[in-house]
Amino acid sequence: MNIGDIIFQFILLLMMLTIIFAIIVVVRSVVRNRSRSKNMEQKLDKVIEMLEKDKSE
Repeated sequence: MNIGDIIFQFILLLMMLTIIFAIIVVVRSVVRNRSRSKNMEQKLDKVIEMLEKDKSE
């Protein structure tokens, strides 16, 4: 096997691993943002309920 072939194979392997890693990072980021959005929405709902309660009193 030629040294150029080995380098080429190594570079392709690194590229494939990088793509897989990037996909995993993006998916995890999207999942975290969804959970943060849900938490923020719940907190805002509580604040709105408190404000409405204060208005009615």
